[in-house]
Amino acid sequence: MKFNHEIVEKNIGLLGIFTVIAISFGGLVQITPLLFQKDTTEPVDGLRPYTALELEGRDIYIREGCYNCHSQMIRPLRAETERYGHYSVAGESVWDHPFQWGSKRTGPDLARVGGRYSDKWHEVHLIDPRAVVPQSNMPGFPWLAENVLDGKLTAQKIEVFRGFGVPYTQEDVDNAQKAVEGKTEMQALIAYLQSLGHALK
Repeated sequence: MKFNHEIVEKNIGLLGIFTVIAISFGGLVQITPLLFQKDTTEPVDGLRPYTALELEGRDIYIREGCYNCHSQMIRPLRAETERYGHYSVAGESVWDHPFQWGSKRTGPDLARVGGRYSDKWHEVHLIDPRAVVPQSNMPGFPWLAENVLDGKLTAQKIEVFRGFGVPYTQEDVDNAQKAVEGKTEMQALIAYLQSLGHALK
């Protein structure tokens, strides 16, 4: 018996159901194997959890929308690996919730920025980007040097990440507020930036 496509094509409900089934099947075929590959589910050698200050810096990075212009995903293309270093692998981001890969590149990729510049360079750059990169169109963030962290929620953040499987210890939780309290948001953001790419250089 010949199937008449008009039955599906002219019935919006039936077309919608078949579309959902097709997309679901395709997604399962593509995603399911990744859940069982060590490369995508286990951390790379040398990966360590963020310190309390780096974790606060990561939240500031997200709050200020840095991910809108900076990706943290080096693609496996020669032009990118020569400029930024080793291409990004999933094992670097298994403890990032949410991960910061992104695809927007108004500014350079930051996946391997840790240790590339001094803390002072980052401070000057974050306050007035054109002081160190004249052609930059990045806005300044001078308020970060004035805002002081109290660390009241840092231990709770670490507990949440422990729930995601990040290997924080009870000592990390207990010392979290003390490690952050009195530091500026600028110091926290710089600590986060300096931690990026530490597992693969």
